[in-house]
Amino acid sequence: MDAHAFFEATGTAFEFAGVVVMAVGLLVAIALALVAWTRQRSGAAAFRTLRESFGGVILLGLEILVAADLVRTVTSTPSLTDAIVLAIIVLIRTILSFSLQVEIDGVAPWKRALLTNGPQTLARAARSATRTPDGGQQPSGV
Repeated sequence: MDAHAFFEATGTAFEFAGVVVMAVGLLVAIALALVAWTRQRSGAAAFRTLRESFGGVILLGLEILVAADLVRTVTSTPSLTDAIVLAIIVLIRTILSFSLQVEIDGVAPWKRALLTNGPQTLARAARSATRTPDGGQQPSGV
């Protein structure tokens, strides 16, 4: 296998992984929202859990897709048109990621940097799904 074919396959694998992460993440986010709804009997809590957990999943998926675009640059013939198209794609995905992060956290990343990160966002959504209506934690066996 030559280098071109290897990098082409790697780029395709990254794209596939990005889509799979978002698809599976949606299912996990829905499951977390259902758990939040059944334990808290609150549509608002379920919606917040779904929004936070799926937002984190979309961020991860977008970052994987940006990585796929970067890997693909290795396989493309260097031309100004290809570079401009790649720059536009990465810029759009970066703006989407930034906007989603601000929407999920409610603060700009430079203000949020010391407070939380991506895995903590998903963990917070999972914890909020297991809270009881009075704010306590549900026993793990229930």
